[in-house]
Amino acid sequence: MKILVMGAGAVGAYYGVRLQQAGEDVVFCARGDNLRALKANGLEIKSASGDVKLAVKATDNPREFAPYDLVLFAVKSYDNEGAARQLEGCLAKDGVMMTIQNGVENEEALCRFFPRECVMGGNSRVVAELIAPGIIQHNALGAIEFGELDGKKTPRAERLAEMFKRAGILGELTSDLKTIRWYKLMGNNSTNSVSALSRTTLGQMLADGDGYNLLRTLMLETLAVGRAEGAKVDDARIDVQLQFIKKSVNVDAAKTSTLQDLEKGKPLEYDAISGAVVRAARRHGMKVPATEAVYTLLKLLDTSRRTSGQ
Repeated sequence: MKILVMGAGAVGAYYGVRLQQAGEDVVFCARGDNLRALKANGLEIKSASGDVKLAVKATDNPREFAPYDLVLFAVKSYDNEGAARQLEGCLAKDGVMMTIQNGVENEEALCRFFPRECVMGGNSRVVAELIAPGIIQHNALGAIEFGELDGKKTPRAERLAEMFKRAGILGELTSDLKTIRWYKLMGNNSTNSVSALSRTTLGQMLADGDGYNLLRTLMLETLAVGRAEGAKVDDARIDVQLQFIKKSVNVDAAKTSTLQDLEKGKPLEYDAISGAVVRAARRHGMKVPATEAVYTLLKLLDTSRRTSGQ
């Protein structure tokens, strides 16, 4: 299958490598130093499950290798419009555009640029960091959960699931995309927000009693809003997930993507995460004070960094 990783940062590049290892024809779309490293040296993953280094096809122009049977759309949400415009005319007949981004609004954003029947949604479930141009540190997990927007188990979705399985990255082919997306947002709205504001790893947040309680509060608010939006989410999942993180992730080293962006001086992806919860809550007349607080603080932090040039 011809695949484009649109946004070959830590997450997108990790999945692209696994798919290429499984024999798929993968193209990595990147820019700047990362693109130059991919072209010159290939892509390297450092992982407890085994290091790998591959020569890869890399470009900053998706049209160079088009058309694609699958586009893994992995750019930051604030780059949606620019990236989508770059991809106009790049899908093969019956091709799929699959977002694996943070947030719950990206599917509809992509539907403004591509026919709805071309778009799928998914969750990236991987803890990884781009530690240098072309080099990824894989810390834990590594699956993709995905599904059709209408929940049907279509032949094309089954084919993608089989391909992901061969590559070792299949998490779940779901018939309830909304629910799994809100569960992912539950984690992002808590850990990403708190880690960036406090500059702490997952382990530091979870080890602190007040930090742990703040994470739970943000998770509870997220799930309450998700239920109002029609997601079939259960609060019992919160402690299960927090304990899972403690057991399955090298939490002392693991940094959320928002903290990674903060440390690298990049824009913060808070609007697609906390902002999505705040917007949905307001649609339903709900109060989410903890989420509103972290959203405002992240917005102020991001704005101050941009205006000061930091």
